[in-house]
Amino acid sequence: MLDAMAIELVFETHSISEDNESGRATGWGHGRLSERGRALAVELGARRRDDGIAAVFTSDLRRAVETADIAFAGAATPIFHDWRLRECDYGELSGAPGPIVHGERGRYLDVPYPGGESWRSAVARVARFLDDLAPRWAGARRLVIGHVATRWAFEHHLNGVALEELLEAEFAWREGWEFKLTDGDGDR
Repeated sequence: MLDAMAIELVFETHSISEDNESGRATGWGHGRLSERGRALAVELGARRRDDGIAAVFTSDLRRAVETADIAFAGAATPIFHDWRLRECDYGELSGAPGPIVHGERGRYLDVPYPGGESWRSAVARVARFLDDLAPRWAGARRLVIGHVATRWAFEHHLNGVALEELLEAEFAWREGWEFKLTDGDGDR
């Protein structure tokens, strides 16, 4: 059983977007779900509706919002949109082919993408969401629907994984990641 100040966070990536299917890195662009992505959002809802989720938090980018809206259509579970859960801002490279944007990710760990932000800045932005979550949502299970930067922030701040390690790892989709936010994790 969780202690009174602990929050269980379940992280799910937004469903597959049209940009994902075409190999584009959307960044802060909204994008929209593909037909396959909409089907996966229905599956996410089937997986999570009876999973003890008290609230859903999503990035405010359309592909994440659409994922949550489809997954929890007709459910009483509240859905909150938060811009801090956005993907890294690729700036001038938003919408560029994925291999161009992600092939040199390490270069942008501390240096911002042209006209955008660095990965470290994106992870710090998501961490501010975690800081604000604890007082209001203590002792409950929450679902967060976001992006690579969202998951990396959770891995880095809650599990202590170095950003350098995360940058080198290949993304492998799965049915959610589980995290626990305890009192003191908000001290970043």
